[in-house]
Amino acid sequence: MSWGPVPSQLRLLSQLKDVPVGDKVRFLGCVISYDSATACLNLGHMYPPGTNETVRVNIELALETIQSGVTQVGQWVNVVGYIVEGEGSESLVHVQALLLWPTGPLDIGRYEKSLQEQMAGS
Repeated sequence: MSWGPVPSQLRLLSQLKDVPVGDKVRFLGCVISYDSATACLNLGHMYPPGTNETVRVNIELALETIQSGVTQVGQWVNVVGYIVEGEGSESLVHVQALLLWPTGPLDIGRYEKSLQEQMAGS
């Protein structure tokens, strides 16, 4: 029996809507907006083509450790966190972030292809 933390599941942002509340996930997204009053980011990633999914990520638990500029619109970020219940009637997926860091230089096409291949093989 393992007593360590539960591993996260690498997902495409568009797949998060199918993940049960309470599951730990890792995904990549592009900052669409940031609300400093609520410490929430809206992230998007239009993949697969035709997808227009966004998720709301509460970064309150990670505020002390995030790098400067990570909340800027257009920044690509990695997120590790838990799927949580949304508030009100919003249909967005909500994530409580544990970790958040910039992707740095990224070949988004290569990332999408490798993740799609990985999921097709599982």
